[in-house]
Amino acid sequence: MGKDPLPDDEIALRLTELPGWVREGHAIARTFGIRYHGGVALIVSVADVERLVGHHADIDLRWDHVRFRITTHDAGHRLTAADFELAARIDRIAAAHQAQPHNS
Repeated sequence: MGKDPLPDDEIALRLTELPGWVREGHAIARTFGIRYHGGVALIVSVADVERLVGHHADIDLRWDHVRFRITTHDAGHRLTAADFELAARIDRIAAAHQAQPHNS
């Protein structure tokens, strides 16, 4: 996966392709509504993929939602193509777990 920092215009374009993800400085984040035990299962599924692709999100689990925040640590905590590829994978996994959009 690409580990070179992306310019702001490309970040904005890629965000249009990932509804629900928002930019937070040099990271992107999304929150999914899902009950606690479902959230644990979601996190385990995401962690399996993260291990395979060698890229990881910061994850916050609460009783009714899970929040993912992604940046590329190896690129000086900047956004790269790898972040957007991981976000798309997280979206697919979340859909498989029937997680819902959540207002964070």
